[in-house]
Amino acid sequence: MDIYQRKQKAKLLIFITAVIIAFASLFYSNSIVEKLSVEERKKIQLWAETIREIQEIPLDGQVSPTLYRILESNNTIPVILLNENGAVLNYMNINEKKAEKSKYLADRLIEMKAEHEPIIIEFSGGHKNFVYYEDSFLLKSLFYYPFVQIFAVLIFIIVSYLAFNSSRRAEQNQVWVGMSKETAHQLGTPISSLLAWVELLKLKDSDNKLIVEVEKDIKRLETITERFSGIGSEPLLLPHNISKIIENSIEYLKIRTSSKVEYIFDADINNEIIVPLNNSLFEWVIENICKNAIDAMNGKGKISFEIIKKSEFVYIDITDTGKGIPKSQVKRIFKPGFTTKKRGWGLGLSLARRIVEIYHKGKIFVKYSEIGKGTSFRIILKSKTL
Repeated sequence: MDIYQRKQKAKLLIFITAVIIAFASLFYSNSIVEKLSVEERKKIQLWAETIREIQEIPLDGQVSPTLYRILESNNTIPVILLNENGAVLNYMNINEKKAEKSKYLADRLIEMKAEHEPIIIEFSGGHKNFVYYEDSFLLKSLFYYPFVQIFAVLIFIIVSYLAFNSSRRAEQNQVWVGMSKETAHQLGTPISSLLAWVELLKLKDSDNKLIVEVEKDIKRLETITERFSGIGSEPLLLPHNISKIIENSIEYLKIRTSSKVEYIFDADINNEIIVPLNNSLFEWVIENICKNAIDAMNGKGKISFEIIKKSEFVYIDITDTGKGIPKSQVKRIFKPGFTTKKRGWGLGLSLARRIVEIYHKGKIFVKYSEIGKGTSFRIILKSKTL
Protein backbone atom coordinates (compact mmCIF):
# COMPACT_ATOMS: atom_id res chain seq x y z
CA MET A 1 0.00 0.00 0.00
CA ASP A 2 1.49 3.40 -1.00
CA ILE A 3 1.73 6.46 1.25
CA TYR A 4 -1.19 8.18 -0.50
CA GLN A 5 -3.50 5.20 0.06
CA ARG A 6 -2.55 5.06 3.74
CA LYS A 7 -3.30 8.76 4.11
CA GLN A 8 -6.63 8.36 2.34
CA LYS A 9 -7.60 5.47 4.64
CA ALA A 10 -6.57 7.50 7.70
CA LYS A 11 -8.67 10.46 6.51
CA LEU A 12 -11.62 8.14 5.83
CA LEU A 13 -11.30 6.65 9.32
CA ILE A 14 -11.25 10.14 10.86
CA PHE A 15 -14.30 11.14 8.80
CA ILE A 16 -16.25 8.00 9.82
CA THR A 17 -15.32 8.60 13.48
CA ALA A 18 -16.51 12.21 13.21
CA VAL A 19 -19.81 11.08 11.65
CA ILE A 20 -20.35 8.51 14.43
CA ILE A 21 -19.64 11.14 17.10
CA ALA A 22 -22.00 13.60 15.37
CA PHE A 23 -24.84 11.06 15.19
CA ALA A 24 -24.23 9.95 18.78
CA SER A 25 -24.39 13.59 19.91
CA LEU A 26 -27.61 14.15 17.96
CA PHE A 27 -29.18 10.97 19.31
CA TYR A 28 -28.26 11.80 22.91
CA SER A 29 -29.43 15.39 22.56
CA ASN A 30 -32.71 14.35 20.95
CA SER A 31 -33.39 11.85 23.73
CA ILE A 32 -32.92 14.63 26.31
CA VAL A 33 -35.18 16.96 24.27
CA GLU A 34 -37.90 14.29 24.16
CA LYS A 35 -37.71 13.75 27.92
CA LEU A 36 -37.86 17.48 28.62
CA SER A 37 -40.75 17.83 26.18
CA VAL A 38 -42.69 15.22 28.17
CA GLU A 39 -41.87 17.06 31.40
CA GLU A 40 -43.05 20.36 29.95
CA ARG A 41 -46.35 18.80 28.88
CA LYS A 42 -46.82 17.44 32.39
CA LYS A 43 -46.14 20.92 33.72
CA ILE A 44 -48.79 22.45 31.43
CA GLN A 45 -51.25 19.68 32.35
CA LEU A 46 -50.72 20.57 36.01
CA TRP A 47 -51.16 24.25 35.12
CA ALA A 48 -54.44 23.42 33.30
CA GLU A 49 -55.68 21.31 36.23
CA THR A 50 -54.94 24.21 38.59
CA ILE A 51 -57.05 26.55 36.43
CA ARG A 52 -59.92 24.05 36.57
CA GLU A 53 -59.71 23.76 40.35
CA ILE A 54 -59.57 27.53 40.87
CA GLN A 55 -62.56 28.18 38.60
CA GLU A 56 -64.67 25.51 40.36
CA ILE A 57 -64.06 26.89 43.85
CA PRO A 58 -67.29 28.55 45.12
CA LEU A 59 -67.37 32.35 45.24
CA ASP A 60 -67.28 32.31 49.01
CA GLY A 61 -64.55 29.68 49.04
CA GLN A 62 -60.88 30.26 49.72
CA VAL A 63 -58.20 29.60 47.08
CA SER A 64 -55.09 27.85 48.36
CA PRO A 65 -51.89 29.89 47.90
CA THR A 66 -50.32 26.73 46.50
CA LEU A 67 -52.62 26.89 43.48
CA TYR A 68 -51.49 30.45 42.73
CA ARG A 69 -47.85 29.41 43.08
CA ILE A 70 -48.45 26.62 40.55
CA LEU A 71 -49.94 29.10 38.07
CA GLU A 72 -47.05 31.53 38.57
CA SER A 73 -44.42 28.77 38.32
CA ASN A 74 -44.80 28.64 34.53
CA ASN A 75 -42.59 31.50 33.44
CA THR A 76 -40.90 29.86 30.44
CA ILE A 77 -43.53 28.00 28.37
CA PRO A 78 -45.70 30.17 26.06
CA VAL A 79 -49.39 29.35 26.60
CA ILE A 80 -52.73 30.51 25.13
CA LEU A 81 -56.03 29.60 26.83
CA LEU A 82 -59.17 29.40 24.65
CA ASN A 83 -62.84 28.83 25.41
CA GLU A 84 -65.13 26.53 23.45
CA ASN A 85 -65.83 29.28 20.92
CA GLY A 86 -62.15 29.80 20.19
CA ALA A 87 -61.92 33.13 21.96
CA VAL A 88 -58.69 33.92 23.81
CA LEU A 89 -59.25 33.92 27.58
CA ASN A 90 -55.67 34.32 28.67
CA TYR A 91 -52.06 33.91 27.60
CA MET A 92 -48.65 33.66 29.30
CA ASN A 93 -44.99 34.16 28.38
CA ILE A 94 -45.85 36.01 25.18
CA ASN A 95 -44.64 39.52 24.41
CA GLU A 96 -47.32 41.91 25.71
CA LYS A 97 -46.83 44.61 23.10
CA LYS A 98 -46.92 42.16 20.21
CA ALA A 99 -49.90 40.33 21.72
CA GLU A 100 -51.95 43.51 21.49
CA LYS A 101 -52.06 42.84 17.77
CA SER A 102 -54.67 40.14 17.19
CA LYS A 103 -52.86 38.86 14.09
CA TYR A 104 -49.69 38.17 16.09
CA LEU A 105 -51.61 36.16 18.66
CA ALA A 106 -53.47 34.32 15.91
CA ASP A 107 -50.19 33.44 14.20
CA ARG A 108 -48.71 32.16 17.47
CA LEU A 109 -51.83 30.07 18.01
CA ILE A 110 -51.43 28.46 14.56
CA GLU A 111 -47.81 27.58 15.42
CA MET A 112 -48.87 26.08 18.76
CA LYS A 113 -51.61 23.99 17.15
CA ALA A 114 -49.04 22.60 14.70
CA GLU A 115 -46.54 21.84 17.48
CA HIS A 116 -48.62 20.13 20.17
CA GLU A 117 -52.06 18.65 20.76
CA PRO A 118 -54.10 20.90 23.07
CA ILE A 119 -54.73 20.06 26.70
CA ILE A 120 -58.46 20.00 27.34
CA ILE A 121 -59.89 21.37 30.62
CA GLU A 122 -63.31 19.82 31.33
CA PHE A 123 -65.41 21.63 33.94
CA SER A 124 -68.17 20.03 35.99
CA GLY A 125 -70.71 22.32 34.31
CA GLY A 126 -70.00 20.61 30.97
CA HIS A 127 -68.10 23.40 29.27
CA LYS A 128 -64.49 23.14 28.18
CA ASN A 129 -61.35 25.25 27.80
CA PHE A 130 -58.38 24.46 25.58
CA VAL A 131 -54.74 25.05 26.45
CA TYR A 132 -52.32 25.47 23.56
CA TYR A 133 -48.61 25.76 24.17
CA GLU A 134 -45.21 25.54 22.49
CA ASP A 135 -41.80 24.43 23.64
CA SER A 136 -39.90 26.82 25.86
CA PHE A 137 -36.98 28.82 24.52
CA LEU A 138 -34.63 26.63 26.55
CA LEU A 139 -36.00 23.44 25.00
CA LYS A 140 -35.78 24.86 21.47
CA SER A 141 -32.22 26.00 22.12
CA LEU A 142 -31.32 22.55 23.35
CA PHE A 143 -32.78 21.01 20.19
CA TYR A 144 -30.58 23.16 17.93
CA TYR A 145 -27.53 23.09 20.20
CA PRO A 146 -25.96 19.87 18.79
CA PHE A 147 -26.27 21.25 15.23
CA VAL A 148 -24.56 24.48 16.28
CA GLN A 149 -21.94 22.47 18.15
CA ILE A 150 -21.26 20.19 15.16
CA PHE A 151 -21.04 23.22 12.86
CA ALA A 152 -18.56 24.96 15.19
CA VAL A 153 -16.46 21.79 15.51
CA LEU A 154 -16.57 21.32 11.73
CA ILE A 155 -15.33 24.89 11.15
CA PHE A 156 -12.58 24.32 13.71
CA ILE A 157 -11.54 21.05 12.03
CA ILE A 158 -11.47 22.67 8.56
CA VAL A 159 -9.41 25.64 9.77
CA SER A 160 -7.07 23.32 11.69
CA TYR A 161 -6.74 21.00 8.70
CA LEU A 162 -5.91 23.87 6.35
CA ALA A 163 -3.42 25.34 8.83
CA PHE A 164 -1.83 21.92 9.38
CA ASN A 165 -1.61 21.25 5.64
CA SER A 166 -0.10 24.66 5.02
CA SER A 167 2.47 24.14 7.75
CA ARG A 168 3.24 20.62 6.55
CA ARG A 169 3.66 21.78 2.94
CA ALA A 170 6.02 24.51 4.09
CA GLU A 171 8.07 21.94 6.04
CA GLN A 172 8.05 19.55 3.07
CA ASN A 173 9.18 22.33 0.76
CA GLN A 174 12.06 23.15 3.11
CA VAL A 175 13.07 19.48 3.16
CA TRP A 176 12.80 19.30 -0.65
CA VAL A 177 14.95 22.39 -1.10
CA GLY A 178 17.53 21.20 1.43
CA MET A 179 17.79 17.72 -0.10
CA SER A 180 17.95 19.10 -3.63
CA LYS A 181 20.73 21.57 -2.91
CA GLU A 182 22.68 18.95 -0.96
CA THR A 183 22.30 16.52 -3.91
CA ALA A 184 23.56 19.19 -6.31
CA HIS A 185 26.52 19.85 -4.03
CA GLN A 186 27.36 16.13 -3.76
CA LEU A 187 27.17 15.67 -7.54
CA GLY A 188 29.64 18.48 -8.14
CA THR A 189 32.74 16.54 -7.05
CA PRO A 190 32.28 13.36 -9.17
CA ILE A 191 31.32 15.49 -12.20
CA SER A 192 34.56 17.46 -11.93
CA SER A 193 36.45 14.19 -11.61
CA LEU A 194 34.71 12.71 -14.68
CA LEU A 195 35.57 15.80 -16.74
CA ALA A 196 39.22 15.31 -15.82
CA TRP A 197 39.09 11.63 -16.82
CA VAL A 198 37.56 12.56 -20.21
CA GLU A 199 40.39 14.99 -20.88
CA LEU A 200 42.87 12.21 -19.98
CA LEU A 201 41.15 9.81 -22.41
CA LYS A 202 41.44 12.40 -25.18
CA LEU A 203 45.20 12.67 -24.58
CA LYS A 204 45.51 8.89 -24.92
CA ASP A 205 43.75 8.84 -28.31
CA SER A 206 40.86 6.71 -27.04
CA ASP A 207 37.74 5.90 -29.08
CA ASN A 208 36.35 9.34 -30.03
CA LYS A 209 32.77 8.05 -30.35
CA LEU A 210 32.92 6.67 -26.81
CA ILE A 211 34.31 9.96 -25.50
CA VAL A 212 31.48 11.92 -27.17
CA GLU A 213 28.84 9.76 -25.49
CA VAL A 214 30.55 10.06 -22.11
CA GLU A 215 30.67 13.83 -22.55
CA LYS A 216 26.94 13.79 -23.29
CA ASP A 217 26.27 11.94 -20.06
CA ILE A 218 28.49 14.32 -18.10
CA LYS A 219 26.63 17.21 -19.67
CA ARG A 220 23.43 15.52 -18.57
CA LEU A 221 24.72 15.21 -15.02
CA GLU A 222 25.55 18.90 -15.07
CA THR A 223 21.99 19.63 -16.22
CA ILE A 224 20.59 17.46 -13.41
CA THR A 225 22.81 19.26 -10.92
CA GLU A 226 21.52 22.56 -12.25
CA ARG A 227 17.95 21.34 -11.83
CA PHE A 228 18.46 20.28 -8.23
CA SER A 229 20.33 23.44 -7.31
CA GLY A 230 17.50 25.54 -8.79
CA ILE A 231 14.69 23.93 -6.74
CA GLY A 232 13.31 26.44 -4.25
CA SER A 233 14.41 29.43 -6.35
CA GLU A 234 12.32 31.30 -8.90
CA PRO A 235 13.43 29.90 -12.29
CA LEU A 236 14.42 32.19 -15.12
CA LEU A 237 11.98 31.78 -18.02
CA LEU A 238 13.38 32.57 -21.46
CA PRO A 239 11.73 32.30 -24.91
CA HIS A 240 12.40 28.85 -26.41
CA ASN A 241 11.19 26.91 -29.42
CA ILE A 242 9.10 24.22 -27.73
CA SER A 243 9.50 21.86 -30.71
CA LYS A 244 13.27 21.99 -30.43
CA ILE A 245 13.19 21.27 -26.68
CA ILE A 246 10.97 18.22 -27.16
CA GLU A 247 13.15 16.96 -30.02
CA ASN A 248 16.28 17.30 -27.84
CA SER A 249 14.59 15.34 -25.05
CA ILE A 250 13.56 12.60 -27.48
CA GLU A 251 17.09 12.33 -28.93
CA TYR A 252 18.54 11.96 -25.44
CA LEU A 253 15.97 9.30 -24.43
CA LYS A 254 16.29 7.30 -27.66
CA ILE A 255 19.91 6.36 -26.98
CA ARG A 256 19.19 5.39 -23.39
CA THR A 257 15.99 3.38 -23.80
CA SER A 258 15.13 0.14 -25.52
CA SER A 259 15.00 0.06 -29.32
CA LYS A 260 11.51 -1.44 -28.87
CA VAL A 261 10.26 1.99 -27.80
CA GLU A 262 9.25 4.11 -30.79
CA TYR A 263 9.10 7.90 -30.50
CA ILE A 264 6.75 9.65 -32.93
CA PHE A 265 7.17 13.40 -33.37
CA ASP A 266 6.46 14.95 -36.79
CA ALA A 267 6.68 18.63 -35.86
CA ASP A 268 8.85 20.92 -37.96
CA ILE A 269 11.41 22.42 -35.58
CA ASN A 270 11.96 25.27 -38.03
CA ASN A 271 8.34 26.31 -37.56
CA GLU A 272 9.02 28.00 -34.26
CA ILE A 273 6.43 27.94 -31.47
CA ILE A 274 7.93 30.20 -28.85
CA VAL A 275 7.11 29.63 -25.20
CA PRO A 276 8.70 31.25 -22.11
CA LEU A 277 10.42 28.30 -20.40
CA ASN A 278 13.18 27.20 -18.16
CA ASN A 279 14.80 24.79 -20.61
CA SER A 280 16.41 22.51 -18.03
CA LEU A 281 13.31 22.12 -15.87
CA PHE A 282 10.90 21.60 -18.76
CA GLU A 283 13.08 18.85 -20.27
CA TRP A 284 12.80 17.19 -16.86
CA VAL A 285 8.97 17.20 -17.25
CA ILE A 286 9.17 15.52 -20.67
CA GLU A 287 11.62 12.91 -19.38
CA ASN A 288 9.48 12.07 -16.33
CA ILE A 289 6.34 11.59 -18.44
CA CYS A 290 8.24 9.47 -20.97
CA LYS A 291 9.83 7.29 -18.28
CA ASN A 292 6.40 6.64 -16.77
CA ALA A 293 5.12 5.80 -20.26
CA ILE A 294 7.98 3.34 -20.84
CA ASP A 295 7.19 1.64 -17.52
CA ALA A 296 3.49 1.48 -18.44
CA MET A 297 4.41 -0.17 -21.79
CA ASN A 298 6.86 -2.62 -20.14
CA GLY A 299 9.62 -1.25 -22.37
CA LYS A 300 7.79 -1.87 -25.67
CA GLY A 301 5.43 0.45 -27.53
CA LYS A 302 4.96 3.92 -28.99
CA ILE A 303 5.17 7.39 -27.47
CA SER A 304 3.62 10.13 -29.62
CA PHE A 305 4.06 13.88 -29.28
CA GLU A 306 1.74 16.53 -30.69
CA ILE A 307 1.95 20.31 -30.38
CA ILE A 308 -1.13 22.45 -31.01
CA LYS A 309 -1.09 26.25 -30.89
CA LYS A 310 -4.42 27.99 -30.33
CA SER A 311 -4.53 31.71 -29.73
CA GLU A 312 -2.23 32.49 -26.80
CA PHE A 313 -1.96 28.90 -25.59
CA VAL A 314 0.20 25.93 -26.61
CA TYR A 315 -1.11 22.40 -26.04
CA ILE A 316 1.41 19.54 -25.80
CA ASP A 317 -0.06 16.02 -25.90
CA ILE A 318 2.13 13.05 -24.95
CA THR A 319 0.45 9.72 -25.67
CA ASP A 320 1.65 6.18 -24.97
CA THR A 321 0.38 2.70 -25.86
CA GLY A 322 0.76 1.36 -22.32
CA LYS A 323 -1.57 -0.43 -19.94
CA GLY A 324 -3.60 2.69 -19.07
CA ILE A 325 -4.56 4.17 -15.72
CA PRO A 326 -7.64 2.99 -13.77
CA LYS A 327 -10.19 5.76 -13.24
CA SER A 328 -9.78 5.41 -9.47
CA GLN A 329 -6.10 6.39 -9.79
CA VAL A 330 -6.28 9.22 -12.35
CA LYS A 331 -6.72 11.93 -9.70
CA ARG A 332 -3.98 10.45 -7.52
CA ILE A 333 -1.07 10.04 -9.92
CA PHE A 334 0.25 13.57 -9.31
CA LYS A 335 0.23 13.11 -5.52
CA PRO A 336 3.68 12.86 -3.87
CA GLY A 337 4.40 9.26 -2.89
CA PHE A 338 1.84 7.67 -5.22
CA THR A 339 3.33 4.86 -7.29
CA THR A 340 2.26 1.54 -8.76
CA LYS A 341 5.85 0.30 -9.04
CA LYS A 342 7.49 -2.03 -6.55
CA ARG A 343 10.44 0.34 -6.51
CA GLY A 344 10.14 4.08 -6.69
CA TRP A 345 9.42 7.15 -4.65
CA GLY A 346 6.37 8.29 -6.60
CA LEU A 347 7.83 11.77 -7.13
CA GLY A 348 8.29 12.04 -10.92
CA LEU A 349 4.81 13.23 -11.88
CA SER A 350 4.53 15.26 -8.68
CA LEU A 351 7.68 17.15 -9.71
CA ALA A 352 6.33 17.51 -13.26
CA ARG A 353 3.15 19.16 -11.96
CA ARG A 354 5.16 21.44 -9.69
CA ILE A 355 7.39 22.55 -12.56
CA VAL A 356 4.51 23.11 -15.00
CA GLU A 357 1.93 24.68 -12.68
CA ILE A 358 4.02 26.55 -10.09
CA TYR A 359 7.10 27.56 -12.06
CA HIS A 360 5.55 27.97 -15.53
CA LYS A 361 1.97 28.89 -14.50
CA GLY A 362 0.63 26.22 -16.85
CA LYS A 363 -1.51 23.13 -16.48
CA ILE A 364 -0.82 19.39 -16.70
CA PHE A 365 -3.42 16.62 -16.49
CA VAL A 366 -4.47 13.25 -17.88
CA LYS A 367 -6.34 14.05 -21.10
CA TYR A 368 -7.65 10.48 -21.37
CA SER A 369 -6.68 6.97 -20.39
CA GLU A 370 -8.08 3.59 -21.38
CA ILE A 371 -7.12 0.28 -19.81
CA GLY A 372 -5.11 -1.83 -22.24
CA LYS A 373 -4.83 0.95 -24.84
CA GLY A 374 -2.79 3.75 -23.33
CA THR A 375 -2.72 7.19 -21.73
CA SER A 376 -2.44 10.74 -22.98
CA PHE A 377 -1.07 13.60 -20.88
CA ARG A 378 -1.76 17.20 -21.83
CA ILE A 379 0.41 20.19 -20.92
CA ILE A 380 -0.97 23.70 -21.46
CA LEU A 381 1.40 26.67 -21.55
CA LYS A 382 1.07 30.32 -22.50
CA SER A 383 2.82 31.11 -25.75
CA LYS A 384 4.91 34.15 -26.50
CA THR A 385 5.30 35.71 -29.93
CA LEU A 386 8.71 37.10 -30.78
